[in-house]
Amino acid sequence: MRKLLNYLLQGLLYIAPLGITIYVIYLIFSFTDNLLDDYLIKTIGIDIPGLGIVVIVAFLIIVGIVGQSIIARPIKKLFKKLLEKVPLLRLLFSAMNDLFSAFVGKEKKFNKPVLVLVNPVSNLEKMGFLTEEDLSNLGENEKVAVYFPHSYNFSGEMFIVPKEQVKPLDINPAIAMKFIVSGGVSKIYEDIKEEA
Repeated sequence: MRKLLNYLLQGLLYIAPLGITIYVIYLIFSFTDNLLDDYLIKTIGIDIPGLGIVVIVAFLIIVGIVGQSIIARPIKKLFKKLLEKVPLLRLLFSAMNDLFSAFVGKEKKFNKPVLVLVNPVSNLEKMGFLTEEDLSNLGENEKVAVYFPHSYNFSGEMFIVPKEQVKPLDINPAIAMKFIVSGGVSKIYEDIKEEA
């Protein structure tokens, strides 16, 4: 009986993440598709699954085109003037803008995973991302900037550490981030094998 219970739990461990992922995708699809369902049925007269999503995507693309060309420029100018008048707002906006562009912008900063020797006595190491190699403007020629994301959180800390205590990791940055954010629970070696 104990073996059967163990097999049951193992089966749940294999199926639950897949089932939950599929269910969440289904809920998002259904919710998005149903947003315009009543309007589209009244307009067209028939129910076509997925048409709501197509209409929403097309609408967002059109808004993006119009916003980029007509609306964005005047708003950017106004926002720039506001930032010039309020230094605290400029500081906060600049920091948030840099953070988001580091994740998804053209100049991604979290693309060099490293292992840092935090405590040489106990050989304690911490995984992070090398964000700046040249700190000469801070008067630190022998140090680098490393960002350490927190596990199960959207925050982290940046440390200035000696270069010789930083060891580059030859793994995909996305796998490194997943491993760190999961608190080391994700199977990093399986992810690396799947990628290869």
